[in-house]
Amino acid sequence: MSDCCGQSSFDGTSISYRRALLAVIAINAIMFIVELSAGYLARSQALKADALDFGGDAATYAISLAVIGMSASVRAKASLFKAGSLALIALFILGSTIARVFSDGSPETITMSIIGGLALAANLLSVLILLRWRDGDSNVRSVWLCSRNDAIGNVGVIAAAGTVALTGSPWPDLIVAALLAGLFLRSSWAITLQAVGELRQQKSGAGCSSAKAS
Repeated sequence: MSDCCGQSSFDGTSISYRRALLAVIAINAIMFIVELSAGYLARSQALKADALDFGGDAATYAISLAVIGMSASVRAKASLFKAGSLALIALFILGSTIARVFSDGSPETITMSIIGGLALAANLLSVLILLRWRDGDSNVRSVWLCSRNDAIGNVGVIAAAGTVALTGSPWPDLIVAALLAGLFLRSSWAITLQAVGELRQQKSGAGCSSAKAS
């Protein structure tokens, strides 16, 4: 992060970044539909959790795209909104996972494995697309963090499917869903801290400009 009179972080204002973001939005929107449907069919809480993250990412990436080129304060406030949305998704996942504890039946592991592998491939592609822009302001960095989280989450889903198949217990699926919620909350907090810091930096920058003018 720069000081009030220093260089600012990359803010996403490049044609190549916009194109990359559009591609990642499309990937996330498609996988949201595919994985949510599979999650209900397989009765997998981990798949549903990961699907909600795909849907949330598609929506928040669209916000990221919309605010590119706007003022730093607008971009930081958009990041705060995205952080709040990520936290809400995490809390919903935790609540639904707790409710699932009291229901019967284990998830269908073959579907979990196949869809988990497909989702992992989609997220690795997104990560590769965004790799060169992993650093930047909170608006840019939030996109990278969410894509990275998705790839980590898919590895967890695949591991949960294997463990459920071996043990016949639904607990690995529920534990992975809860861990994903914790990861989302952690990223939400990191995005919030950076966005708040950028807002403070803007105020300091305004003071710095006023001092120079006087």
